[in-house]
Formats: sequence, C-alpha cells, structure tokens
Amino acid sequence: MPVTRAPLSLKARAIGLLAQREHSRAELRRKLLRIEQEQKRRARLADAAAAESAPGDEPPDDDTACAEAAESAVDALLDTLAAEGYLDETRFVESRLHLRSGRFGAQRIQQELAQHGLRLDAEQQAQLRATELERAREVWLRRFGPEPAAEPVERARQTRFLLARGFAADVVRRLLR
Repeated sequence: MPVTRAPLSLKARAIGLLAQREHSRAELRRKLLRIEQEQKRRARLADAAAAESAPGDEPPDDDTACAEAAESAVDALLDTLAAEGYLDETRFVESRLHLRSGRFGAQRIQQELAQHGLRLDAEQQAQLRATELERAREVWLRRFGPEPAAEPVERARQTRFLLARGFAADVVRRLLR
C-alpha cells in the first residue's frame, strides 16, 4: 500500500519557490493563487466523491467566496514573507539586472521589470545606460563576429537584432559605424 503524503502548506510552497530563485510579489502571488485554487478544487472533488458514497444534501458550491478566501490567505502570507525577509523586491530587481544585463539593453530590462510592476531606481538606470555600448558590443561580437557588415541588408539585420534585444537606437548606430 503506497504512503500518501500530506500536501505542503502554502508557506512551504512559497519558500520552496523563493529558494529556487527570486520572485516579484506579483509573480509569487499569481503562482500561489493557482496552487491554492488547485488545492481547493481537489478538496471539493474529494468532498463530492465522499458525498456520492454517503447519501445526503450537497453543500452549495460558492466559487467567489473560495476565490476571495484564497486571495486573502495569499496576501496575508506574502505580507508575512516580506516581513520575515524571504520576499524582497529590491533583491528581485538586482537579481533580474544581473541575470539580464549581459544579454539585453536597458529598454528590454525596464520593460521586463514593468511586467512585474517594478522599476529601476535612478542610480541603477544610470549605471545600465553607462554600460550599454559595451554590453551591446559584447552581444554583437558573440552573435556576428568581429567583421563589420559590408552589405546594407546585413547591417539592417544586425540593427534589427540589437534593437530587438532592447538596446537604444543611438547605441546601435554608434556600434555599427
């Protein structure tokens, strides 16, 4: 007979996710809500299966109340995690900067942080802009090699590549001259 484990608590799941990598509050909230709703759905299915085997009235299924309860539980957990130092948006921004700055330009990094509801502070933004030409050169060299583009078609392709990576247009122009 297989041994069944009790499901992990929501806090244990959250700490497990944060142990893998830094998360923004919005991202962790979305993941935890999905986990909590899945656990509630499984519990309802188990209750329904038990109700089928035992005759009686079925309790009304109130999805909105369950969703609100899950949201309040997750928000309270996120506040606790932030107070205990497990969840730190400054650490998330620094981690994302470190991870992305070698491959992408400032515009792309700022866009990605905006998707998480975060922004760079003025100092981080200035540092990112100051190193953008060097970073664009490294990305360009890795992708296209040291030979400059001779054909206009190739130069346009390289320009599109660097612009898609989020490097500023003036930086791309200076680099490809």
